[in-house]
Amino acid sequence: MSATDFSDQFRTCQTTGLKVHRPAQRLIWINAVSAVVFLLIGGVMAILIALTKWQAIHLLEQDLFYRFVTAHGTNMLVFWIVFFEMAGLIFGSAVVLGSRFPGIAFGWFNWGLMITGAVMVNVMMFTGKADVMFTAYPPLKAHPLFYLGIILFAVGALLYCFQFLYALVIAKKEGWHKGSLPLFTFGLLTAAIIAIWTLLSGAIAFVPTFLWSLPKTIIPDGSFLRINQVDPEFFRIAFWGFGHSAQQINLAATVAIWYLLAHLTTGAKPVNQKMCRIAFVLYLLGINLGSVHHNLVDPGLSATYRIFNTSYLFYAAVIGSLIHAFSLPAAVETAQRSKGLTRGLFEWLTKAPWSHPGFSGFALSFVIFGFLGGVTGVILSVEQLNMVSHNTLRVPGHFHMTVVGGTTLAFMALTYYVIPLVLQRKLIGEKLAVYQTYIFAVGITIVSAGMTFAGIMGAPRRHYDIEMSNAVFQFPYATAIKPMLSLVGIGAIIAATGLFIFIGIAVLSVFFGEKIEPKVEKHVPPHAAGAA
Repeated sequence: MSATDFSDQFRTCQTTGLKVHRPAQRLIWINAVSAVVFLLIGGVMAILIALTKWQAIHLLEQDLFYRFVTAHGTNMLVFWIVFFEMAGLIFGSAVVLGSRFPGIAFGWFNWGLMITGAVMVNVMMFTGKADVMFTAYPPLKAHPLFYLGIILFAVGALLYCFQFLYALVIAKKEGWHKGSLPLFTFGLLTAAIIAIWTLLSGAIAFVPTFLWSLPKTIIPDGSFLRINQVDPEFFRIAFWGFGHSAQQINLAATVAIWYLLAHLTTGAKPVNQKMCRIAFVLYLLGINLGSVHHNLVDPGLSATYRIFNTSYLFYAAVIGSLIHAFSLPAAVETAQRSKGLTRGLFEWLTKAPWSHPGFSGFALSFVIFGFLGGVTGVILSVEQLNMVSHNTLRVPGHFHMTVVGGTTLAFMALTYYVIPLVLQRKLIGEKLAVYQTYIFAVGITIVSAGMTFAGIMGAPRRHYDIEMSNAVFQFPYATAIKPMLSLVGIGAIIAATGLFIFIGIAVLSVFFGEKIEPKVEKHVPPHAAGAA
């Protein structure tokens, strides 16, 4: 088929003028809806865990606490984030480039793998057959279907990444797009490359673990597939090539979304786009090395390797983040001043569109992730400080600033644009959406602050009961830990309120919002050979 055979599959967004490939639109829809479902599951788990950490309430029993921590981490850190990012890859390649998305049936197959794997994992977790925490370190062993579900999900996501790369090739080859990739799509390309590394690392960790978990009735002794033991150190190194690098996908995708939201809300354009692209390349060179800070006490790695990776090479990525940290505010300020907002130093900021959830979500996400999460991340990557903080609540305090306060909030802000522009539904509760970003941001900041300060005082990272009430040897924790854990609970209630408001707005809008009639018109590749 030639590119012109797809010309009647497009519609024109009446607000932005973007050309939307309608079959790709349905893939965006199903991935985004799937993401929100797992966000809801993870959010319910979050509030139950926080109310258990709050010592005055201590809601859950011990077995349920660890089960729900496993479910919370897996649904929030993997399923919610990755499903949304797959929707983002399709949006960034098809809609932003005005191109067709190749292999629609293959895209549905990939989604099928992901949703099958995600459902399998959740069934195993909630039936008590996978109480192994998010990290699943051997010798803890889950049901084989837990590992198989993770593998299926990862394969589906990996295939989506390759499909995204192919879509970029098609856009250029068929003439849908010409010249450099838009910065948003370039950032997603960075995220996709990191994702390929991440998912392959996950395969190295989980495929042997899956074989190890199978009973001898399926793989008998003597079979070349029989694995009787998984080396915990090997698993930890491979797992964190997956577990921590997954958050670097979030970083690249989040920064790309910041640039998009800044442009959509204020018309901002980077002052020096070449430097922004260099910053993304620095992520490719240095960001995955941060994974090593999870292995600083592992005996198989030399001190030279650990220190060199975490204290030198890792800072290539830090430089990239610093470039973005100056580039984004500069772009917004330049755009605002060009509109005449030039009085004093900060009129451009005070008169920014703070009442728009797209801008407030972007700005709050930028501060929470870029500054609070970024600074704590650099601190925790230093070997000497990491030794005394890694198994404390300081670590969850850090990644709740990044993954939740940063990535999740940015995804929420983008959703308020995706629903009307791509999914063709008017928002229900627009005024409530304005407050939602602030409620969520305040709540998660309180959660993260409580975790961080409790961790500084020695609160353990994952333990059900910090008082160790049944332990033979008691540890005298600082009295001030309890107020900090109370802050975690209070903040979680506030953040959960913001989360459930977002889910309510998204679900009601997608299924019951007033439909925006599509403007269907032919769209042929404008840069194809012989195009007028």
